[in-house]
Amino acid sequence: MSAVKERILGAVTVMSDIEAEKIWDMITKHFSFDWDSVETVSPDEWDKKMLAEIKEDPDCKSFVSSEEAMKAIGLM
Repeated sequence: MSAVKERILGAVTVMSDIEAEKIWDMITKHFSFDWDSVETVSPDEWDKKMLAEIKEDPDCKSFVSSEEAMKAIGLM
């Protein structure tokens, strides 16, 4: 995965659901893509391991404002 995609995922991960919904609305409004055709998959063992590590690692608990996240991903 590219660094920019990692930053985007990281930014959205720490947002509140309301802020993430705003980002999703912005994405679907500005990018033409058949989002309904994207396959939904369950997390694999690697994903589950990463999610467990996030829950256990206090360094993964830092939060940023939606403004900081949007600046980080170049939307402001």
